[in-house]
Amino acid sequence: MTQETLAQDQAFMRAAMEEAERAAEFGEIPVGAVLVHQGEIIARGCNQSITLNDPSAHAEMQAIRAAGEVLNNYRMLDCTLYVTLEPCPMCAGLLVHSRIKRLVFGASDLKTGSCGSVFNLTQSEKLNHQLEVTSGVLGEECSANLSAFFKKRRDEKKQQKLAKRSQR
Repeated sequence: MTQETLAQDQAFMRAAMEEAERAAEFGEIPVGAVLVHQGEIIARGCNQSITLNDPSAHAEMQAIRAAGEVLNNYRMLDCTLYVTLEPCPMCAGLLVHSRIKRLVFGASDLKTGSCGSVFNLTQSEKLNHQLEVTSGVLGEECSANLSAFFKKRRDEKKQQKLAKRSQR
């Protein structure tokens, strides 16, 4: 990977991280995504499963839905998706079906990651399309943001339990 490619990947990952911050503001798990075509961000997405009562409203899904409208196509040919967390099986399947050319993700997901950590759907020779995958771009920052979110959520639940006990 060239220094120019790395710098570009980091810049687009920072844009995805802004989307993750937006998700956190909604009380969603802070995952963000941007879809890039010809060097420009054409779509953005953040987790909205809770907000929309839609288990499929992951950041990747939201960005790809928006990109379909922009491109007027269900194929994302010559597009790169930047996402702060390694996609789950649902989203990895979406990337294959939408013909994303390249995936760049930040933090690995050791529980459900489907782009190399637990499964590797995006590069399976059994499927009719494989993606180029780059992992770990700003991975420590992406992982730290997720960890901080879950720590805050655990602390809030702990405070709620303590408040309930004190009301008894």
